[in-house]
Amino acid sequence: MTYIYSPNMLQYLDMLLKHSNYTKAAKDLYISQPYLTQTIKKVELELGIDIINRHSSPLQLTEAGKVYYQYLRSLETEQDQFRKKLSSYAPQSQTVIRVGILSSLGTYLLPLFLPTFMQSHPQINIQLIEAMPEENEEKILAKELDFFIGQNPETISPNLTIYNRGPHGYYAVIPKRSPLYKKNKVLLKSDALSLKQLLQEPLILTTRGSAIRRQIDYLLQKHKIQPAILLESNNIFTVLELAKQDLGITFIPESVQVSKTDGQYNLYPMPLELLSLDYFIAHSSEKTLMSAEKEFVDCFLQQVEFALTKH
Repeated sequence: MTYIYSPNMLQYLDMLLKHSNYTKAAKDLYISQPYLTQTIKKVELELGIDIINRHSSPLQLTEAGKVYYQYLRSLETEQDQFRKKLSSYAPQSQTVIRVGILSSLGTYLLPLFLPTFMQSHPQINIQLIEAMPEENEEKILAKELDFFIGQNPETISPNLTIYNRGPHGYYAVIPKRSPLYKKNKVLLKSDALSLKQLLQEPLILTTRGSAIRRQIDYLLQKHKIQPAILLESNNIFTVLELAKQDLGITFIPESVQVSKTDGQYNLYPMPLELLSLDYFIAHSSEKTLMSAEKEFVDCFLQQVEFALTKH
C-alpha cells in the first residue's frame, strides 16, 4: 500500500507541525500515536528521504519535506478544481447532497437509513466524505458539506443546527479470560458488575478524542484508576473483534450488531447516566433546506430511531 498520495498525509503533517508532538497530534487526529509515527516513517521509506527534521525543536519539515508538503497541497487544489469542473456537467435536475461522517461510524450508522432514502429518491446524488469529526465540522462551516453526521453533539459549533436521536447505551464486552466473565450467559443483568471492577481490568479502547473515550477517561479520573490499556484503535469494530478474541474488555455502542447467543463473551449493559451515545445530523444554521434535504433529515431521524429501538 502506498502512503505518499494519501489525502490524510497533509492533515497529518499540519497537525504534527502544529503541536510539534506525535502524541498530541495523534490525539487531535483521532488516531493512535504509534499509527501516526509508523505512517510518517513509511512515507519517508517510500520517498527515500526524511521529511521531518527530528533534531529541531519545535519539529520542522526538512527541505525535501517542504517540497513534498507543497506537492500534497497542489494535489488537494487539483482535486478540488477537478470536482468543481465535473459538477458543471451534472444534470441540472439532479440534486447533490454532500454528507460528512467518520468512516467507522458510517459503517454501522449509514446502512440504517441511507438505503431507504436512496430507494425513495433515486434522482438524488449522495456524496460521502469520510473524515475525522473535526475536519467534517470545519468543512460544513465552510459550506463544503451539506450535512455532518456524528455522535454526542455537546461540543459542536453553535453555528450548526443539530437534530439528535439519543441517548443510547453501551455494552461492556467481557471475554472468557476475564475473571468477571459469567459462564453460560451472554447478556448480563444491569446490576451484575460494578463500574470500578470493569475499569480495573485490562482494556482495549478507542483512541483519545472519540465520544466513548472521552467518557471513559472521565470515569477513570473520577474513580482515580490507573488503567491497564492494552491497545487503542480508531475503529470500533477493531476493538470489538479483539475483545471477542480474549484480549481484554472493551465498550461498544448497543447499535453495533453483535451476537447475543455467542457464549465466548458477556455483554454488560452500561448505565446511561455513566456512558451514553447520542447520534446527530447537523447542517449550517445559515442553510435553508430544500425539500429533498428536509426528507433526508427526516429519514435519518425516523430510520435510525426505529433501528435502534428495534435493536
